[in-house]
Amino acid sequence: MAGHRIYTTSVASVYKAYVAKAERKGRTRAEVDEILRWMTGHSQSTLEAELEQGTNFEDFFADAPAMNPAREKITGVVCGVRVENVEEPLMREIRYLDKLIDELAKGKAMAKILR
Repeated sequence: MAGHRIYTTSVASVYKAYVAKAERKGRTRAEVDEILRWMTGHSQSTLEAELEQGTNFEDFFADAPAMNPAREKITGVVCGVRVENVEEPLMREIRYLDKLIDELAKGKAMAKILR
């Protein structure tokens, strides 16, 4: 069975939307990068390399250096879906990331976003 089309979408294409959303709300690209690094264990240089290569979400999360175990504490609703109830592991990771970006855009302090 084929996965959701977001799995084969490049992270870089969605990253642009994440940054735009954050910047519209007075936040920065650096804060978006910090969230991605916190969640995946990437350094800034490896994160930039993944974005430049056009890595898709499936490979981005599968090849992440060290997924942060604290990400499993993320709860809440994104697009009407409760993230902690998403059963498919890859979709859950994507929803976790969406939730963190939403919290950033809503003005939440970085220390609280990064649990």
